[in-house]
Amino acid sequence: MSWRVALALGVLWLAACAAAPQRATTPAAHPRAIVFYYNWYGSPERDGARLHSAHPVLKLRAQDPDAPAIPGGGDIAADFYPALGEYSSADPTIADRHMAMVAQAGIGIVAVTWLGREDPSYRSLPALFDAAARHGLRICFQIEPASRPDIAAARAQLLATIDDFGRHPAFYRDPGSGRPLFFVYDSYQLPAADWARVLRADGADSIRGGAYDADVIGLWVQADEGAFFLEGGFDGVYTYFASRGFTWGSTPAHWPRMRRWADRHGLRFIPSVGPGYSDRRVRPWNRANERGREGGAYYDAMFEAAVASDAQWVSITSFNEWHEGTQLEPAAAADDHGRYFDYAPLAPDHYLRRTRYWLSRFPAGQAR
Repeated sequence: MSWRVALALGVLWLAACAAAPQRATTPAAHPRAIVFYYNWYGSPERDGARLHSAHPVLKLRAQDPDAPAIPGGGDIAADFYPALGEYSSADPTIADRHMAMVAQAGIGIVAVTWLGREDPSYRSLPALFDAAARHGLRICFQIEPASRPDIAAARAQLLATIDDFGRHPAFYRDPGSGRPLFFVYDSYQLPAADWARVLRADGADSIRGGAYDADVIGLWVQADEGAFFLEGGFDGVYTYFASRGFTWGSTPAHWPRMRRWADRHGLRFIPSVGPGYSDRRVRPWNRANERGREGGAYYDAMFEAAVASDAQWVSITSFNEWHEGTQLEPAAAADDHGRYFDYAPLAPDHYLRRTRYWLSRFPAGQAR
């Protein structure tokens, strides 16, 4: 082949490459961004019941009169309605679509609800782990109080998650230490002395230094709880609640102080941001804690406060906690009966895209 022919072919090849459509690629997910994910939804077809789309109306006091339960089937226990309908968390198609959305938002870690092996939500986990692996995500767990009535049960739940999923490629392990990550919701329900038995190196039932060692993050609620986390042997703190001011810990003005305290004691501080809070259908007495989305401004303000706190980690409440209206997941348009809110005039995927924007402003290098 002459050099003229080779040159002509090269020019044609370059022109073809320029004209060909380029495959879209998703930028790498933030390695210290976590979203709380609820895998407890069920459908009659797959699960035999409308799990969590049907729901009782909760009482403030035991003596309050009963209210009719919310039945599901178009009338769900939420102030928004999912764009994907009343899905089953155990549906592999739903799991894949959800993990694709999480990846779209630039979030690297999914904190899945753990209610134990006997809970129906357990059936969703194989599909979620497989979908997370396909989308380059990692899964950790938020351990719920119902699964841990005492410290022996709490320890058993930590071990069970590692036994069942610790070898899966999507199971989160710290890139440096190799330790799993756990969030303990309402950690204050067990005394610090009990947690010390499991989380301190000198504890009677310690997980430290062995195959089940892990980073365990407690929920900071009241102002004076620092001693609880130190005595209990926790590895960090998080704030969870998307209702700004609902607790001392969920008040963004306190986050710089909390971060400095965590730094002094060598713990992780993981503030939790959210797009709003609305649970009027399941807790009609809780209007004081409702927080409107303010056309997206509420989410922006919470994320801006997390950035300003100089936190190295951030958690998001939530991907799909529909009961409390904290979801990033796209919602359907409001119905004609005025029963549901929506995100209008924002696009259905606004909160996914806005999350990616804010995570681009978070430090993505090695944490201090």
